[in-house]
Amino acid sequence: MVNTPFGKLPGGIGGLLKAAEQAKRAEEEFATARVTGQAGGGLVSAVVNGKGEIIEIKISKSVVDPHDVETLEDLVTVAVREAIDKANATREEKLRSIIPGDLAGKLPGGLF
Repeated sequence: MVNTPFGKLPGGIGGLLKAAEQAKRAEEEFATARVTGQAGGGLVSAVVNGKGEIIEIKISKSVVDPHDVETLEDLVTVAVREAIDKANATREEKLRSIIPGDLAGKLPGGLF
């Protein structure tokens, strides 16, 4: 166990390097992961990648009403938010399983 500015590091520098490599691989996987959020019982869906970037929006024709655009806007917003929240939660869970507990939330560069 080595003391670092971020706390005690199990496995020393080797443990940190291993965790960093695993985190890098996880980030690469997140770039291609697909997470879906839905609203209106599935009438609107949004697909984002693991980084939270929007990949696709699907809208059922049944919710397209030119006299009620606000409802459609709300459904799209909810679906996108849900997809991004799911992607972020999945990413954080995966990284927390890789990075030692003492380092979680303390690493520079926005890992968490």
